Amino acid sequence: MTKAEFAARLKNACAAVTAAEAELTEIDSKFGDADHGLTMAKIAGAISEAVDAAEGGIQSMLDDAAMAVMSLNGGSAVPLWNTWLDGLQEEAPEGEEIDVAGLKAIFAKALEELDDMSGAKVGDKTMMDALIPASEAIAAYTGDSADELFAAAAHAAAQGAEATKQYVSKFGRAKSYGTKTIGTPDAGAVSMSCFFQGLARE
Repeated sequence: MTKAEFAARLKNACAAVTAAEAELTEIDSKFGDADHGLTMAKIAGAISEAVDAAEGGIQSMLDDAAMAVMSLNGGSAVPLWNTWLDGLQEEAPEGEEIDVAGLKAIFAKALEELDDMSGAKVGDKTMMDALIPASEAIAAYTGDSADELFAAAAHAAAQGAEATKQYVSKFGRAKSYGTKTIGTPDAGAVSMSCFFQGLARE
C-alpha cells in the first residue's frame, strides 16, 4: 500500500467519524457530557488536515496526525487518540510504502501504547471495546490483502461497539450511572468503530 492509498483510507475514516457526529452526541448526552460528537469531529478534522498536508513518508504523516490531535482542546478522547496515533507512527516505515506485515506491526504497537495508558479492557464500556477486537483481528489475519485486513478489523470493531450495549460503564462520568447504562452503546467504542469502517473503504 502506498502512502497515498493509506492517506485516502485515513481520510475516509475521518469522514466516517465526522458523519456520525450527531449520533455520537446523542449517545453521549445520556450519561456523559454530550460533547463526544463535537470532540471526535475536531479530532477527525485535525487528522484529515494533517494527512492532507503531510509531505514526508508514512511515519511522518502519522506523526503529523498525532501532533495535530495533541494540540486540540477537548475531552478525554484527545489524549487517548493522540497516544494511539503516536503508537501507529512509532512502528511505521519512513518511506512511502507499507505492506500487510507493516500494517500489522503499526496497529499492534498502537494498541500496546494505548493499553498502557488506558488500562480499560473489553467489557469496561470504552473505546477499547471496539479497538481491542479490531486490533486482534488485524493480528490474527494471515493473508496478504490490505482490503481483507481492514474489512476484518471493521467487522470486529462493529461487533465490539454493538456489544457495549450489554455492559455497565466502568470509566468516566457514565460510571456513576451504573446499571442504567445497560442498553446504550459506548460513544467512544462507536466512534472507534466508525473510524475502522472508514479505513475499510479504499
